[in-house]
Amino acid sequence: MKKPIVFGGGRFDRASHLRSDAKWLQEKLADPSSRFLPLYELKALIDLPGNPSVDWRGAGDVRTFIDAGATFIFLGIADFACHFAIDVSAIEDPKNPPVADWGKFIDVRSIAPQLSPGEAGALAQARSMIDWHNRHGFCAVCGSPTRSQEAGYSRICENPDCKATHFPRTDPVAIMMVTRGDKCLLGQGINFPSDFYSCLAGFIEPGETIEQGVRREVLEESNIKVGEVRYHQSQPWPFPSSLMIGCFAEALSEEITVDKTELGDARWFTRNEVRGMLEQSVKSTGLRMGGPIALAHQLAKAWVE
Repeated sequence: MKKPIVFGGGRFDRASHLRSDAKWLQEKLADPSSRFLPLYELKALIDLPGNPSVDWRGAGDVRTFIDAGATFIFLGIADFACHFAIDVSAIEDPKNPPVADWGKFIDVRSIAPQLSPGEAGALAQARSMIDWHNRHGFCAVCGSPTRSQEAGYSRICENPDCKATHFPRTDPVAIMMVTRGDKCLLGQGINFPSDFYSCLAGFIEPGETIEQGVRREVLEESNIKVGEVRYHQSQPWPFPSSLMIGCFAEALSEEITVDKTELGDARWFTRNEVRGMLEQSVKSTGLRMGGPIALAHQLAKAWVE
């Protein structure tokens, strides 16, 4: 079995049946064997000496944050221990945390490729969930404050006349390697550097299948008509919380008309050109793609190979 894509190696038993057991939860929040992943403004605590790894902390290290009502998420069970994420953004100075031997808070996107698949998966789960809580402090129905429940997997409106329950959402995004014969279609986002190209992508809209979303996005952005669509691979993308759905799509036309509101450019590339871009060989192509963390990179690699 090949190594999972970055963020795709989550290994926790999420034990969803335990989330509503308040007594069990309080016991595990105090259990010395439980492990906690602190996040400061969505940056994760990382132990850097040697091979970087998540700096999991014990219950005693984060007790003051739990007692102060900090947002926490039950991530799941692994290695016979419960694992949680906790928002410690209340720290006044993250470079001087309350416990002297804490590691360093690092941007999730930059550190994840250096971690084990399981730990990168934990970061995806933790960052997406904490960010969702940060964005949903008020009820979308009546505007009243909400509070966390079910170990972080829902929020309930505190207005007794409303009591609406809100659940985390994951946005589906289609990302596609469009091919025609021995060529593939890549685009340049309007905010991309001038030498950077990638697969076309876009959110799947309500009432669409994955295949319909792929065909619509490609037609809108490039005026290329697409026939067969094949699923290849997916990736959790916690910025803020998407599920990237990687597909191969067969083009039925070749003439490109770029939608300048979405793309700066789009063009056909040969396998050799894409191979050079994957290798970041700017000398040979003058162009580049994103690194292995990106699903676009993995789609292009699979096509080249």
